[in-house]
Amino acid sequence: MILPQVRVGAHKVSRLIVGGNPFSGHSHRSPELNREMRDYYTVSRIKETLRRCERSGITAIVARGDNFIMRVLNEYWNEGGKLQWIAQTASERASIEANISQIASFGPIACYHHGTHTDALYREGRVDKVKDYLALIRDLGMAVGLGTHNPEVIRYAENKGFDLDFYMMSFYDIYSRGGEIYLEEDRKAACGVIRQTDKPVIAFKILAAGRNNPEEAFKYAFENIKPIDAVVVGVFTKYHANQIEEDVQLTNRFAGAT
Repeated sequence: MILPQVRVGAHKVSRLIVGGNPFSGHSHRSPELNREMRDYYTVSRIKETLRRCERSGITAIVARGDNFIMRVLNEYWNEGGKLQWIAQTASERASIEANISQIASFGPIACYHHGTHTDALYREGRVDKVKDYLALIRDLGMAVGLGTHNPEVIRYAENKGFDLDFYMMSFYDIYSRGGEIYLEEDRKAACGVIRQTDKPVIAFKILAAGRNNPEEAFKYAFENIKPIDAVVVGVFTKYHANQIEEDVQLTNRFAGAT
C-alpha cells in the first residue's frame, strides 16, 4: 500500500517521514537512552532501518546535516537506497553558511534551518538573520524550510513574508519550558498555527519523544494538521521490532491511504 503523499517544494514525499534523531543518539529522554541508541544504531543497522522504511512506503528522511549522517546516507544511496533527504542544519557548526553548502553537495531535496537555533535567535530579537540562511538554501537549489518549537516564530515569519517553502513545527515548545516538559497546551497551540499557514508543515515530536500513546498521537496529529502537512517520527527498533510497520499502519488509518 502506498502512503498518502504531500509536497515539499517541487518534490512529493510520504505524509509519514522517518526522523533521524535516534540514529544520532538523541532520545530526548535520558543520557542513558542516548548512549543506548548510539550503541544500537551502527551504520549497518541504520541502513537496514532505512531499507525497511522504503519497503513500508516511507519515501523521505529528516536528518541532521553533519558528517556522520551525510556519510551514512551516501553509503546507503550508493547501495541503491531511494529515500529522499530533508536536511537539518547543524547549528553547532562555526559557519551555518558552510554547513548549508556542504549539505547541498550531498543532494538533499530540501534543507531547513534548525529549530533550536531559530528559537534562540527569536528570543534574542535577531531572527531576521535567518533570512540570509534561507536565501542561501534557495540559491543552492533546495526547497527552503524553517524549523521552530515556538508558534510565534511562524506567525512572525508569515507576517514578514520570509521566502520559504515549508515549516518544521514541533508539537511541544520544550525549550521555552526549560527542558523536556511536554504540555497539552503546547500541542494545541502548535496545531493552531499549523492550520493558519497555507504553507506545508512537517510536524515533529508528535509522540513527545515516546511519552504519548502512538494511536492517540497519530490520530490527534492527522485530525489537527492540514491535508498538505506531514509528520516526522523517529524509530528505535531495539525493543519494538515492528515500530516502522505500525507507524505506517497508523498513518494509513488516520491520514487515509491512497
